[in-house]
Amino acid sequence: MISATANPTSTATSTTTPGKGLHIGLWVAQVLLALAFLGAGGMKTFTPIEQLRAQMSWISGPLGGAVRFIGVVELLGAAGVVLPAATRIMPKLTPLAALGLGVTMVLGALTHISMGEYPMIVSNLILGGLAAFVAWGRLKKAPISPR
Repeated sequence: MISATANPTSTATSTTTPGKGLHIGLWVAQVLLALAFLGAGGMKTFTPIEQLRAQMSWISGPLGGAVRFIGVVELLGAAGVVLPAATRIMPKLTPLAALGLGVTMVLGALTHISMGEYPMIVSNLILGGLAAFVAWGRLKKAPISPR
């Protein structure tokens, strides 16, 4: 007769070891975050201010002077969310970079709310959610061990 109960050793292993799907999902999220923030950060860092003002209304406001700083932060976050994990050199920096990108998205959403740009918040929510997922996953569920 076949027993319907689960093998206790396999249950313990599945709860303590992250699955392959979680690792794949985290890597996909990390790459998507890196691509999104490379694009956004590169644009804010290297595009002439006059062109940026024509594309983004918040640059004409009180935060306009910080656009280059925000761009550099986004570029560093893009690198930090992938490179430490990929090289396994100081991989604990990956969840920290993801947390930083999440904070950046919260601040971006608050800026859009203050300017009445409610449709712009959708991208903040999506990228912030991905950043939170990566931070949680790489910190708690599927950390990458250093070399």
